[in-house]
Amino acid sequence: MKPEEIHLTDLYRILIGQVPPSFYIELLIRTIIIYAILMISMRLMGKRMSAQLGRNEMAALVSLAATIGVPLQAPDRGLIPAVLIALVIICFQMAIAKYATVNQRFEQLTQDEFSILVEDSRMNLDEMVRTRISRERLFAQLRSSEISHLGLVKRLYLEANGSFTLVKNTDPIPGLNVLPEKDPEYSMAIHQTTGYRTCNICGSIEKGKVDSDTACPNCNNKQWVAAVI
Repeated sequence: MKPEEIHLTDLYRILIGQVPPSFYIELLIRTIIIYAILMISMRLMGKRMSAQLGRNEMAALVSLAATIGVPLQAPDRGLIPAVLIALVIICFQMAIAKYATVNQRFEQLTQDEFSILVEDSRMNLDEMVRTRISRERLFAQLRSSEISHLGLVKRLYLEANGSFTLVKNTDPIPGLNVLPEKDPEYSMAIHQTTGYRTCNICGSIEKGKVDSDTACPNCNNKQWVAAVI
């Protein structure tokens, strides 16, 4: 539109636009067709499209969303291009999924692989840096799984699709407190201090009194706190 054609008092243009009212009847038909295309496309691409999405599914879904937006908003654009693009996305997604089932290296390349964030009650700092998972984000995830200290955790996996999988320790040991520091009353109510010290950075455990100059054998930090159970 030209600048001189834009007026703040032009309510018809603001609310309805520059299309005839009959276009809204056509828009209803277009919406039903596009909705059917989306449902069929997601059905053909498998159940993962309705579950937690991986990278491929997310890319396919975003591409579909970008495709269907144009014919819904532009009366001069037809539906056939959207259908053709949806078919290409479906075929591409199905080909990737099929090849990934028979080629593990290709699957890791397209889907990524899992990471071990906590191993034997100790945080894996290198993996946390690589996956960009902060210490507080990890603690929040553990608290949401009713974990109050690292001694209760055998493994915490970050799956390829971004979800977390917790394996609890069948024989809990003393560990680093993961409850918020701003809530010491609750921590004191459910925890007991032990004769162990734990690294406040990675959660490594040392028995007995630890000198303030002693470096953690796992991460070389010198921040020690009492382990709880």
